[in-house]
Amino acid sequence: MVNNYSYQQLYNFSKNIFLKIGCCDANAATAAKVLLSADLRGVDSHGIARLTGYVRLWEVKRINANPAIQIVHETPSTAVIDGDKGLGLVVAPAAMQVAIDKARNVGTGWVSVKNSNHFGIAGYHAMMALDNDMIGIAMTNASALVAPTFSVERLLGTNPIAVAIPAGNELPFVADFATTTAANGKLEILQRKNLDTPGGWVQTKEGEPSNRADEVKNGGALLPLGGDKDHGSHKGYMLGSVVDIFSAILSGANYGPWVPPFPAYIPMPENLPGEGIGHFFGAMRIDAFRPAPDFKLHMDKWIQRFRSAKTIKTETKMIIPGDPEREMERERMNNGIPLLQAVVDDLAILGAKYNLRIE
Repeated sequence: MVNNYSYQQLYNFSKNIFLKIGCCDANAATAAKVLLSADLRGVDSHGIARLTGYVRLWEVKRINANPAIQIVHETPSTAVIDGDKGLGLVVAPAAMQVAIDKARNVGTGWVSVKNSNHFGIAGYHAMMALDNDMIGIAMTNASALVAPTFSVERLLGTNPIAVAIPAGNELPFVADFATTTAANGKLEILQRKNLDTPGGWVQTKEGEPSNRADEVKNGGALLPLGGDKDHGSHKGYMLGSVVDIFSAILSGANYGPWVPPFPAYIPMPENLPGEGIGHFFGAMRIDAFRPAPDFKLHMDKWIQRFRSAKTIKTETKMIIPGDPEREMERERMNNGIPLLQAVVDDLAILGAKYNLRIE
């Protein structure tokens, strides 16, 4: 069973929950906006279905509702930010804004973050650069659920990368993807629907291929982008590793198997080498490279040429990165955001705890 709710209903409920756990009004509003951007864009695994998870992290004192986010090291074009255990939904936009401000001053800005938490969808943060005639880049490491190629150990997270590039008359190019064949949240959705995974998503704890959506809970692992060596999983492994290093080793966050898990009931890893989860952000001013109108003209030409590519018979049209999410956002803003009954039930329990309802 699926239930539809308006964006405003879910935004109000989420913001009120964040207020209840002690966020100030500005932080609660930001957190709710970032969280719901995932649902609007069709990334249901990272949206309001995770709200209870954030609250549980706060309950076990792993999240600081009102962090003192601060720059602990910087140059004109770079910075390291300490998120003070804040909601990643709040820390990440603040850090991306620092990258944008630096790019405005010197052409490019690069920010690595430590001591943060899960930051929602990477695309939201990358797209913050678009209104400034800038290219935005966002990435984050995550708890270790991924076995590198040839490994049975879980050493990396799904470690997403997002890149947002402005255009002129055309809509922006927005790539937002995990460095695994599928994000863990997609497994959670399949579990709620009692469905199996496609091939190449997961392996058993012995390293054998599997199609069980609950395989990770049984000690198995997600697989890097590509699935196996013959299909390029070593490339996904490398991409995930780059995200881990940029996000954490540059900033002083935890990395590899030491990244804190999202579920609050999972024990923290021992002998942590850093602080919290790490992120990495970049902003590049277009006119630091060439006049922005010229760049946008050629981005339009690039997009138009790719849209006009001859398609295979089963395809109806070419897709530019960002198209499906924009189409989904329009549809859901007009017709509501669908929530599975399991998610509705979970939110009802959460709301009852704080005397709130979705209305």
